[in-house]
Amino acid sequence: MCGIFGFIGSDNVAGILIDGLRKLEYRGYDSAGICVKEENQLKIVKKKGKVDDLAREVKKTDINGVVGIAHTRWATHGEPNSLNAHPHFDCKGEIAIVHNGIIENYEALKEVLIDEGHIFRSDTDTEILVHLIEKFYSGNLEQAVIEALKLIDGTYGIAAISKNEDKIVVARKSSPIILGISSECKIVSSDAVAILEHTKNVIFLHDKEIAVLTKDNIKTYDLNGQAIDKKVEEIKWSIEQIEKKGYKHFMLKEIFEQPESIQNVTRGRFKEGKIKFSFELEPNDISRIIIIGCGTSWHAALIGKYILEKYVSIPVEVDYASEFRYRDIVLNGKELVIFISQSGETADTLAALREVRKYKSITTFGIVNVVGSSIAREVDMGIYLHAGPEIGVASTKAFTSQIMALFLLGLYLKSKKGNEIEKFIIEEINNIHKKIEQALNNHELVHSIALKYKNARNFLYLGRGINFPVALEGALKLKEISYIHAEGYPAAEMKHGPIALIDRNMPVVFIATQGRLFEKVLSNMEEVKARQGKIITITDYECRQLKNLSDEIILIPDTIEEISPIINIIPLQLLAYHIADEKGLNVDKPRNLAKSVTVE
Repeated sequence: MCGIFGFIGSDNVAGILIDGLRKLEYRGYDSAGICVKEENQLKIVKKKGKVDDLAREVKKTDINGVVGIAHTRWATHGEPNSLNAHPHFDCKGEIAIVHNGIIENYEALKEVLIDEGHIFRSDTDTEILVHLIEKFYSGNLEQAVIEALKLIDGTYGIAAISKNEDKIVVARKSSPIILGISSECKIVSSDAVAILEHTKNVIFLHDKEIAVLTKDNIKTYDLNGQAIDKKVEEIKWSIEQIEKKGYKHFMLKEIFEQPESIQNVTRGRFKEGKIKFSFELEPNDISRIIIIGCGTSWHAALIGKYILEKYVSIPVEVDYASEFRYRDIVLNGKELVIFISQSGETADTLAALREVRKYKSITTFGIVNVVGSSIAREVDMGIYLHAGPEIGVASTKAFTSQIMALFLLGLYLKSKKGNEIEKFIIEEINNIHKKIEQALNNHELVHSIALKYKNARNFLYLGRGINFPVALEGALKLKEISYIHAEGYPAAEMKHGPIALIDRNMPVVFIATQGRLFEKVLSNMEEVKARQGKIITITDYECRQLKNLSDEIILIPDTIEEISPIINIIPLQLLAYHIADEKGLNVDKPRNLAKSVTVE
């Protein structure tokens, strides 16, 4: 997720572009850049780091123009540096573009363009697009953009300018683009928050639509070049509401972004029924797998253990990074060691990685969300989540994306052992975002349950098998943001101690989904009910016994067991959120916690 801003009017645009980027910096914070059309040339300034770093660089230059585009980047293809920062130029420096999204067929297109003599300067997929526009450009920028987009597979929100024309051309597919319109200026932005300072009148561009912005008007077309009439709408929200897309908190917004973020992990991964990765791993060369993480990432690692042992039949260990690095670990040199971190900068995880790298024959593997982060750079290979930035400190969408990444890795290793990936599994992956949406439809029900139990002093979360880590994660979410003591346990372990805590004041959350352990979970629920505990049940199957045992039931869609935690965690995230919110706490910035833990 990155930030796009473009402006055309009568005033010098450089400062306006910087101000627009500041409002969008939450969308990307690795690097930033602007490009301004000054008479018949394009002037570009790019800088690694924050928008303030770019602003200082722009002050050193003499840029004066009324048309410009800008971008704040959250890296996907290519590490965060000034070279990979947007905007990107064509070969001649006559066309510039900013882009959000992922171009899936960029490698094939790049080969063709190189053969035609195009010269590339960055490691980004975006640069492919500006060279395609150059290829088709003959004096009409919008026509060149249309022709270029016909060759693109993937997602995009783009803004392009040419030194020869006083216009901005924009287009979108699965990446938000909003147009601001007033008598003094026309604006393009990836978020309305950057438009409000100038106008409340906007046009929402839809998928496969293109717009041409000049000082005097905005014209919209489809990708066949046919004119479209678009409605001008008035924004009635405040800037703060816009930043959160109308959600009260970033955490809630990020919970509801999970249908999209889970698709970002899987997009482009399947080809002819097989998993497609840029790395090569041979499971027959791996003696065991070790997965290392902290906090929520450690819970995802536990789920990964169930998945990998089932699909690959290789022993899997899961370790806290902080403990692993101080153990007298016995390694034989044939391990695959997986390091999971949302930020890619978690100090303990990074230190554990550096310990393992001392063994030259061990393969290190990263699952991270931030491209170009330390872990991403230092592992041998890995998977990027592409979940977009998480602003709320308590991780939500990164957790479900980590589970999906581990699932894809398990399927990849399974296929490498000569086992076919069943069609129903691929279908389930392709439909999982719809089931997340169904689980999110319990939003109001979960809110009503939160109202009943917000004053509880303790919670117990119980699950069996692959849902035991879900219980751990649900308890962690509640602890992190509501400051209520909560513990997660394997349901069968309850009778070995925690059962002593259960009384009429103890809410117990059960993950009771269908599977071979369902009857066992029902027995554990009977034990809680006999001691007057209050039972909140997460289930994909309603039966009379379950209804009789439960004080509250949250029904979720069923899915295959290996990815059921992605669905099952949704109501637990919502429960933690609503309890914390009802208690009047700072949901996005809970006390004592940081988003990226970069100290030991």
